[in-house]
Amino acid sequence: MNDPQDPYDPYAAQLQLIGYDSYGRPVYGQVPAQSAPPPYGQPYQDHQQYPGYEQPYETPYPYPQDPQGQGYDPYPPQASAPGYGTQQPPHWIPQQSAPQEPPAPAPPAAQVPEPRRATAEESAPATPDADDAPGYRTEQFAFIDQPDEDSEVIDWLAFTESRTERREEARRRGRNRVVALIVVLALFVVGGAGYLWYAGKLPFLDGPGQKQGAAAAAGAQKRDMIVVHLHNTKRGGSSTALLVDNVTTRQGATVLIPNTLGVPKQDGTGTSLGKAVEEGSLGTRESLDTVLGTRIGGTWRLDTPFLERLVELVGGIEVDTDTAVPADEQAKTPAVGQGSRQSLTGAMAVAYATHRAQGEPEARQLERTGKVLYAVLRKIPGDPKAAATTVESMGQILDPGLDAQNLGGLLSRIGEHAKVAAYRTEVLTVKPDGGLTDDANKKVVKEILGGSFTAAQPGAALRVGLKDATGSEKAQIAAKAALLNGGYGLVDGGKADRTAATSQITYQDDAQLDRAVDVAKTLGLPESDVKKAENAVNADVVVILGGDYKPS
Repeated sequence: MNDPQDPYDPYAAQLQLIGYDSYGRPVYGQVPAQSAPPPYGQPYQDHQQYPGYEQPYETPYPYPQDPQGQGYDPYPPQASAPGYGTQQPPHWIPQQSAPQEPPAPAPPAAQVPEPRRATAEESAPATPDADDAPGYRTEQFAFIDQPDEDSEVIDWLAFTESRTERREEARRRGRNRVVALIVVLALFVVGGAGYLWYAGKLPFLDGPGQKQGAAAAAGAQKRDMIVVHLHNTKRGGSSTALLVDNVTTRQGATVLIPNTLGVPKQDGTGTSLGKAVEEGSLGTRESLDTVLGTRIGGTWRLDTPFLERLVELVGGIEVDTDTAVPADEQAKTPAVGQGSRQSLTGAMAVAYATHRAQGEPEARQLERTGKVLYAVLRKIPGDPKAAATTVESMGQILDPGLDAQNLGGLLSRIGEHAKVAAYRTEVLTVKPDGGLTDDANKKVVKEILGGSFTAAQPGAALRVGLKDATGSEKAQIAAKAALLNGGYGLVDGGKADRTAATSQITYQDDAQLDRAVDVAKTLGLPESDVKKAENAVNADVVVILGGDYKPS
């Protein structure tokens, strides 16, 4: 069989591209097999099969031709190619059109006339505007640079859409930022409100932290405290303070005690705190425990040269000074300026802590001592070992019951409270007769020191507070002697604000009822004077001596 795809089989029909329709789509059809190419230099004869078609020019390169003179030229003549005298119009692309009717059978080779030579007019290049261009129609050409109105609209719509999308994206990002900011602010408000509620700082609401603090305040609290006696080695005199570490509430305090406070001596007689310190009484700490109902852990005798050395070891201090201190050439003390955050050296700190102007109350000088102690505590290292090293570097011989390790550890703990402002400084108010005021008993002794009638040292004698309401000094002296001779610890309550006709003996703990009755018997008072009530003096049993007391 003959292969229909053989290009040189004269008897085979093929499907070939025969042209393009008016829309530029290819058209295929069966055409006779191609003829063999003619000898070199001879033109194709196939164009003669199309009526009215003339070869516009003589091609130098012949087209292939069937040996029998039959076949179809697949490449019909087009506009002249560049370089052969004819140029295509700019931006025009010629397209082939399909023949309107099937090609007629080619005549025998012998009957095909010789192609005639094209005239000069026919050989002229075709122009896109010429209506009589041979073999071409307007729809066979397309402008490759012709602007497309639809494409312009699409481009504008795409630009508008992309611009709108960018605006929407910016709005979305803005909304996201606003939402994130609102969430952060809400968390901050909720967290702050939660903290204030927990700390009990919101009005009308008690938080768990406040309830815990109230429970700790109501219950037993653990306190560590020492007594500090600051001795002025140049001018004489001393100042006394209690350094308190409340382990339960994690707070610290300095309680400044005036020298006029009355304290009992070991022989049962009374004296002032200032005299007891100057005399070097060994029982001063125990006397304070008796008066205040505290348990002082040790005594720190701090002479002014060692205070100066301590301030230098911690690198100086800053104090808000309430007054200017002039320099003293005789005492060799430097001047101290007045104002907030005054930088003080060791010598300046000593000068300010011990300064007391002429006619100034002792409480003002004690406040200055408290400021210096507070500033020093803030500079003490938080590490107990480092604090102990600082204490050892002072070169001071300490009390046997308070070595450098214990003192350094206590100072470091109290100093941590001072650094976070969990600290308070109070001056214990004392009456002119040496007794504690009611405000001092409630605000300082009970709240800060935790002093009470049950806080005395275990095994100690019953503490009896005596407040004179007779108006007779002779009766007061006789009552003191009777109590001391009976083996009781005496707490001097001073004089009452007004006289009373009958005496009153009070106790707070039911366990002290029998001992209160014994006190009444010791003073020769009836048992009817004994009753349970709040004690006016910080003692186990309190006697308010009235007009019915008769000295023996």
